[in-house]
Amino acid sequence: MTTSELKKIAVKVRKGIITGTYHAKSGHPGGSLSSAEIFTYLYFNEMNIDPENPKDPDRDRFVLSKGHVAPGLYAVLAERGFFPAEDLTTLRHIGSYLQGHPDMKSTPGVDMSSGSLGQGFSAAVGMALAAKMDGKDYRVYSLAGDGEIQEGQIWEAAMFASTKNLDNLVLIVDNNNLQIDGEITWSSSPYPIDEKFAAFGFHVINIDGHDFDQIAAAFKEAREVKGKPVAIVAKTVKGKGVSYMENQAGWHGKAPNDEEYAIAMEELNKAEEALCQK
Repeated sequence: MTTSELKKIAVKVRKGIITGTYHAKSGHPGGSLSSAEIFTYLYFNEMNIDPENPKDPDRDRFVLSKGHVAPGLYAVLAERGFFPAEDLTTLRHIGSYLQGHPDMKSTPGVDMSSGSLGQGFSAAVGMALAAKMDGKDYRVYSLAGDGEIQEGQIWEAAMFASTKNLDNLVLIVDNNNLQIDGEITWSSSPYPIDEKFAAFGFHVINIDGHDFDQIAAAFKEAREVKGKPVAIVAKTVKGKGVSYMENQAGWHGKAPNDEEYAIAMEELNKAEEALCQK
């Protein structure tokens, strides 16, 4: 897909995020919005997947390690055709297959149940190792939060991944610099993120996580790396695309009310219209 087409899809993904969290009256819009371009590029340009055959054994895998931003994953899965977009309004409702964290047993397109921070990346490492052991050429992608990488298990998994030369593994770090209680440096700073992953044996790529050209170049470079796992450190803006949510830690885990929902959707509709006129 072209950059122009991807930008339009990213806006639709953002609208899905706001729709889901609004109807749930709970959820995590901030980190979902900051990841919209990453989700969009993975599911529409990068990964070998088929909505008609979501359990294809040869498909690429994606593990949402920061599982609380499930609204973003669900929005892109719906846009990609894994399930109807209207089901996003059932987010977190009793009986819905779209729960607060991804559930691989009930949600089409979800490759791993996740939510306990730090653990999803370990599962992704295991999937990448399984591909190597089985002689398969599928690739494994995982998205982690910059606050999440304060978890020690992330670094245990990283050490193992480089030891096993898992060059079919790509970790994307959503570096929006905010977690539930403020800036990530206030609690336990993971900086410099790129140097840390390099020290753990990763090939590291730094990008603007909202720039599709940089995203495309990063994933192309990742495919060319041999003998090492790849870490893409994506600098992003928490709450990107909704003016009053941008760079506000308070929107980490809070749903918009009626007025806030209307404002967000108006802004996103205008952004979509502007892209359509180009």
